[in-house]
Amino acid sequence: MSTQTPGLLDKERTIVGSGFNRWLVPPAALAIHLCIGMAYGFSVFWLPLSKALGIKEAIKCGPDVGFVAQLLTTTCDWPVATLGWMYTLFFVFLGLSAAIWGGWLEHAGPRKAGVVAAFCWGGGMLLSALGIYWHQFWLMVLGSGIIGGIGLGLGYISPVSTLIKWFPDRRGMATGMAIMGFGGGAMIGAPLAAELMKYFATPSSVGVWQTFALMGSLYIVAMLLGAFGYRVPATGWKPAGWTPPVASTSNAMMTKHHVHVKRIWGIPQFWLVWMVLTMNVSAGIGVIGMASPMLQEVFGGALINVAAKFGELDAIQKTAIAGVAAGFAALLSLFNIAGRFFWASLSDKLGRKLTYTVFFVLGAFLYFSIPASAGAGNLLMFVAAFCIILSMYGGAFATVPAYLADLFGTQNVGAIHGRLLTAWATAGIIGPVVVNYMRQYQLDMGIPREQVYNQTMYILVGMLVVGLICNLLVRPVDAKYFMTESELAEEKRLAHESSTASTLVSYDNNVTSSLTVALAWLAVSLPLAWGVYRTMLSVGQFFN
Repeated sequence: MSTQTPGLLDKERTIVGSGFNRWLVPPAALAIHLCIGMAYGFSVFWLPLSKALGIKEAIKCGPDVGFVAQLLTTTCDWPVATLGWMYTLFFVFLGLSAAIWGGWLEHAGPRKAGVVAAFCWGGGMLLSALGIYWHQFWLMVLGSGIIGGIGLGLGYISPVSTLIKWFPDRRGMATGMAIMGFGGGAMIGAPLAAELMKYFATPSSVGVWQTFALMGSLYIVAMLLGAFGYRVPATGWKPAGWTPPVASTSNAMMTKHHVHVKRIWGIPQFWLVWMVLTMNVSAGIGVIGMASPMLQEVFGGALINVAAKFGELDAIQKTAIAGVAAGFAALLSLFNIAGRFFWASLSDKLGRKLTYTVFFVLGAFLYFSIPASAGAGNLLMFVAAFCIILSMYGGAFATVPAYLADLFGTQNVGAIHGRLLTAWATAGIIGPVVVNYMRQYQLDMGIPREQVYNQTMYILVGMLVVGLICNLLVRPVDAKYFMTESELAEEKRLAHESSTASTLVSYDNNVTSSLTVALAWLAVSLPLAWGVYRTMLSVGQFFN
């Protein structure tokens, strides 16, 4: 090892020995995921931005102002449909950056990746603030869409490998805690953004650019704190009192060897898990997009104790049921978040393959039941089915990193997870396209609004059956794909790992107190609790 002292961001500077409390790492991961999770809540900006110039009413662009012209125009407001492309860019660049730079992250370490993610995500919002101030949409596309999307990808995968190595005894729970934060980010960010826009609004401004500037700055600080909280265990470290399980039929899927990320594209098990995630997420994204309008169109006036179908309601009544539907959407977001921790933790007991089998079998039954509960007017069964479905949607995201670690080892699991996230980008196209086109097709065929979703549910059942078959086909990885001893040693050298814990040169090897751990958890729990509180206020509209 070089005698030169590692820099503050170098991976060697983050490697710690036995004195470090591993429970300090999940709050660091949550700090980053709670920030980048605001990507889910960006729609809170669309309506104010659509009248950024007109303030009270949007100044509409003429028919000659196409999408390209809207990137540069300063004379008319951006349509919501144009602004919606930001959401698409987020997840396209999340998948691309995670796939491209996942290998670099394994070598550079989570701290350096977290710092880059902080300046990309928060700095992208600052650049977007300038774009809003100057009314230049191309700056928003570059700032939040592209640069921010890269920050999303790096921030999303930054803790995966580290958490799995700190919690070899609870892989699912560890990744579930972090990825739960990504689902919870919008619960904090969306209401915060709404309050800030109200505060900054003036007769000449809708308050969005100021909100972007302040939130971008806050996100940079919070994510940097998370990045500098990352620590990596020494090679050979294991929890006190824990003994690695002996190979048996019950844990045959958990390998002790490691696959290099450069070989992953050619391994059948990777593509099977890729299809497993694609099918589960495609169905889930489709449900997220349709849940609110489906509730309104299926139950209509029954949501406000009026005996009338959706098309028979007046404007005031439709506004009232829209409020109920907003509460329903908030309820689903809570199940999405809770499911990430619940199902990922349960997978430590059931095993990853069995957990996904439950997702597909139970999910298919629930999707299949929705037309029947809707037709019978059974609101309770309808809502319960959607809540469980959304919990499994979130659970799939949180469980898959541990599934990858079981199959391909932990050495390159962060990079492999990055490659797998291309499934997310694919599902983001398949799910909404299937749902939206099927709905419109059936409306054009003259099918009543309350029945247009029935066939869609059966199509989603078919997706889950495909996912189930792929999951059942997953077998332990063939030995020929694993790294040899010499290849593993070289990979560890590139990743700046010590060969044994006894040869470790540690810079942060202080015993961490219970008070430090408690304060770290309090720092991430308070904003999350506030977000849950605000969400529960919306949920109250549904139950009322």
